[in-house]
Amino acid sequence: MEGQDEVSAREQHFHSQVRESTICFLLFAILYIVSYFIITRYKRKSDEQEDEDAIVNRISLFLSTFTLAVSAGAVLLLPFSIISNEILLSFPQNYYIQWLNGSLIHGLWNLASLFSNLCLFVLMPFAFFFLESEGFAGLKKGIRARILETLVMLILLALLILGIVWVASALIDNDAASMESLYDLWEFYLPYLYSCISLMGCLLLLLCTPVGLSRMFTVMGQLLVKPTILEDLDEQIYIITLEEEALQRRLNGLSSSVEHNITELEQELDNVKTLKTKLERRKKASAWERNLVYPAVMVLLLIETSISVLLVACNILCLLVDETAMPKGTRGPGIGNASLSAFGFVGAALEIILIFYLMVSSVVGFYSLRFFGNFIPKKDDTTMTKIIGNCVSILVLSSALPVMSRTLGITRFDLLGDFGRFNWLGNFYIVLSYNLLFAIMTTLCLVRKFTSAVREELFKALGLHKLHLSDTSRDSETAKPSANGHQKAL
Repeated sequence: MEGQDEVSAREQHFHSQVRESTICFLLFAILYIVSYFIITRYKRKSDEQEDEDAIVNRISLFLSTFTLAVSAGAVLLLPFSIISNEILLSFPQNYYIQWLNGSLIHGLWNLASLFSNLCLFVLMPFAFFFLESEGFAGLKKGIRARILETLVMLILLALLILGIVWVASALIDNDAASMESLYDLWEFYLPYLYSCISLMGCLLLLLCTPVGLSRMFTVMGQLLVKPTILEDLDEQIYIITLEEEALQRRLNGLSSSVEHNITELEQELDNVKTLKTKLERRKKASAWERNLVYPAVMVLLLIETSISVLLVACNILCLLVDETAMPKGTRGPGIGNASLSAFGFVGAALEIILIFYLMVSSVVGFYSLRFFGNFIPKKDDTTMTKIIGNCVSILVLSSALPVMSRTLGITRFDLLGDFGRFNWLGNFYIVLSYNLLFAIMTTLCLVRKFTSAVREELFKALGLHKLHLSDTSRDSETAKPSANGHQKAL
């Protein structure tokens, strides 16, 4: 009987492993296909001939797609874990959800951590160096020569990073045991290095997310149709049509020798056409879309931002009075044993919404920063180098999102795998400072956003608008093209 029970247990374990592997493969295949369509939408269209550069671009495209799929998996993993825990609590004995267990969740977290390390330290550097390589001088040109140069560059980069981290560890923690542990490549060095990268990602999120939270109102205002209050759209469309015709006549009357004026007029004509398209869209929009959708979305964004700041404030108070509120505190009860939120399924759904909202806001804030403004991809006109840079940036942000969500108290889900092996998560002063900075920066960005109109009017009333003390764009107010194409100063 014991032998039969042992065989039965091994068969059951084998079937569970096969089932979990199949589920992981299907989930990743879906993410890979979606990522491939996203990247090919923005990738610059190249020649279809099968030359050496085309093969290199194709290999870099596959590696970038793999990285973007891993980034999407890292973003979706935390919401998937939270909702899985609530489903297991609601239907503990349901046969059809037995595949959704703690072993699967743990495996997904470990795979996400492993693939994130692989993409960040191996695949993306390889794709970049492979794209820029030409082969060593004196060797026969070709794919093999470029691969050899890429591998040599990767080895040199690994040695450089190893030396920098080893010296940094020796300077920060002058302990023989800690320096000797760096020689343990798999058990200490890689998690330690990934911990440093995650800390940098969390600092980047600390900079991007508050900016993105305030920028989301502007972005949604551009996507949605605003209410038409005391506006005559027919008159505006008529005026903009006259301006378009005037610019078109001036453009047709200029000789081809005046290239500078032609370029300016073409740019001005494109701006007028864009404005005319927006006005026509506003005119065609229904009354419900104009008067209900826009205010509802603005109120929803304000509520989500306020809840995020409120949760961070509550987490600050918990950090001051309770040691278990630390991200590296006591272990939770495990998957399917207890709810992660005090409000049950409703609280879990709110956590998921806030996590997605923070991720979208961080991406919007990332591309809104001046330093990363050139990273914005353009449809059918983005080089592979820029695509690699975007994939690495999104991977860093997505890998740091679970850490930031746990550090800010958005969720109480305990980090699994290498996501929870960060030494700095146990430092009380770092965690408290992170929460305080996030709350202060978000509040300042929102106050600056909603008081910009009042500040503009005060500057105009005091006559300070001529000093350009405000960075709000006033191009549309200071200079407006008239119907005959000339600039009319107000």
